[in-house]
Parts: sequence; C-alpha cells; structure tokens
Amino acid sequence: LIKGSHFRNLAINRPPDTYGKLTLLNSVGQEISRCKTSVRRGQPNPVYKETFVFQVALFQLCDVTLMVSIYNRRSMKRKEMVGWLALGQNSSGEEEQLHWLDMKECKGQQVCRWHVLLEA
Repeated sequence: LIKGSHFRNLAINRPPDTYGKLTLLNSVGQEISRCKTSVRRGQPNPVYKETFVFQVALFQLCDVTLMVSIYNRRSMKRKEMVGWLALGQNSSGEEEQLHWLDMKECKGQQVCRWHVLLEA
C-alpha cells in the first residue's frame, strides 16, 4: 500500500487520520490473514509506503480475494470506512482484475496501480 489521494474528513474541517487494512479471503469469503498500516495523522494525501506479504500457494491464487479498506480513525477508538476495493477472485472492478492478473504474471515483482475506492 503506497499512498492515498484526496481523503476528506466530512465531519470536521481538517484532514482525516487514516490507515489501511488488507484482508485476504478464501473462495467462500472466510478470512485467511489480515494486516494494517500505521495511522497517518491529518493527511489528505497520506503516504503509507508499507509492504505486506501473504503466503498463498500458487494453485490457490485464482481462489483468493484481497480486500483493501481505508479507515478514518476518529476519537476514542471509533472508526469509519473511507472506502474499499477488492483484487483477485471477487475483484471489485475491471481495473482491479487487470491489476491482479499483472501481479500474478510478474511473479513476485511489485506492480503499482492507482485505484478509485468504492464507497463504504
């Protein structure tokens, strides 16, 4: 997860405190693994530059979905989802499906793409 762009905090007039959550799901939607970025405070265009590695057997790559969710952390541990996208078996769109195919073909090399988050 590299960076975000144009995140807004609609509740108050200041940039949000955001973090990313990545969840790997199996073919029936059960969670296999998850990770979170650290929180980026008060940044409308947060730079995360965090790498996560999920152990998935080659034969399972076509059966998993990677959910990427961005959250705004509010006061006292409350959180609200800014948006999400999905890559893999249940990709949330054509661009996400193409990104997943490129990642599979590049065999371990980093493949970077911008994605538009879907509303929570």
